[in-house]
Amino acid sequence: MKKYRLATITAAALLLTGCGKSVGADEEATTSAATTTTATVQTTAATTTATTVTTTKKISTDIPDSVVLDSVAEVEVYSKTTIAELITDNNVKLTAPADIIDTDGLGEKKAKVSFQYEGSLYEKEVAYNVVDTTPPLILNSGWEPYAKVGEPFNIDRIIGYVDNYDRAPTVTYSGEVDTSEVGRADLAVTVTDSSGNSTDFDLTVLILNEIPRPEDNNARVAYSDFIDTYSYYDDISYGIDVSAWQTNVDYNAVKDEGCEFVLMRMGYYYRDEPVMDDYYRQNMENASAAGLDVGVYFYSADNTEEGAREHARWIIEQLDGRQLDFPIAFDWEEWATFQEYGMNIRDLNNVFEAFADECEKHGYSAMLYSSKNFLNNFWENRGNHPVWLAHYVDETDYEGSFAIWQASAYGRIDGIAGDVDMNIRFNSVPLE
Repeated sequence: MKKYRLATITAAALLLTGCGKSVGADEEATTSAATTTTATVQTTAATTTATTVTTTKKISTDIPDSVVLDSVAEVEVYSKTTIAELITDNNVKLTAPADIIDTDGLGEKKAKVSFQYEGSLYEKEVAYNVVDTTPPLILNSGWEPYAKVGEPFNIDRIIGYVDNYDRAPTVTYSGEVDTSEVGRADLAVTVTDSSGNSTDFDLTVLILNEIPRPEDNNARVAYSDFIDTYSYYDDISYGIDVSAWQTNVDYNAVKDEGCEFVLMRMGYYYRDEPVMDDYYRQNMENASAAGLDVGVYFYSADNTEEGAREHARWIIEQLDGRQLDFPIAFDWEEWATFQEYGMNIRDLNNVFEAFADECEKHGYSAMLYSSKNFLNNFWENRGNHPVWLAHYVDETDYEGSFAIWQASAYGRIDGIAGDVDMNIRFNSVPLE
């Protein structure tokens, strides 16, 4: 069993994606390979004749004793492992070194390895074991570590975790939590997956009569100052994103402040039916009338691919053929108690890719919205979709590609009462 210590609130993890062409033992054995050669022969001064000759090379499974074809015993689940990486030592020429072997699921598997040796073609089944050696990832190690006096204590209400493979890791802790009176409990928490990998961290729980509301000490930023701050960038546009929290927006006033685009919440989904944002239709009508570029986002809590596809179709139905200036943004933020959704890391990435695929089937593209932390440690973005980055700093150090940067959630702009998110669009980054 591998154990890892976690000292910070959010743990980093290396996420491996299994994509590409899989080579498994269930494929039919190949006994011959056809090679086609076309020769052009000059027959007269005015005509030519093309002659095609097909030759067949036998592929043998009777491997000479002198062949060296050593392989690794174990590979990581969902890893993108090639034939060349599977074979550790050889004295042959691999004919398909870039093919991806099957790493979906734990246990023993076999890959067919084809190679040339002394002018002949051979194929050999190579066995390997797919294992999980990656510990669970802690998504929330106590953002709001409170328990209420008189209520049963449930640690899953205040922490969040996920595994790369196991959909239901177990959480244990040492230390006692007495909720009969005000106090504190110092706990040593361990999250363990089905392969025995574990992650540890310390957690202090405060037992209180009333759960405090988070304090808001964030400075507010005028939109004009926001524009001035980033005016040194070349080829950018300035925008905002809105939802029902912004109520009645005066988009003409917003535009006069220098805003060029608005991304609006169309709706959201938790556990029942998708719900349209109360102000979506008003936002779309008025923002378009003011001459602003428009896009939509959908707040999702989907945990199945079919659910994501269903909700993509719902979005497209509401659009009713309307053209957008941005891809449809997928916004998934249920990290605080992620384990409630019964998914592993790969599952949620599959959910997003299903959403994007369904959008594309109907003539739209998709965009992934997320914070720097989760873009680095969770999302694979296998389809290389545009990214809308949320990172509330003066200068982002996110190293991945992103088309839009949500740089602040505390903007103030004429036409909106209260806070608004402020965004920068990097026009040179493709949205397709």
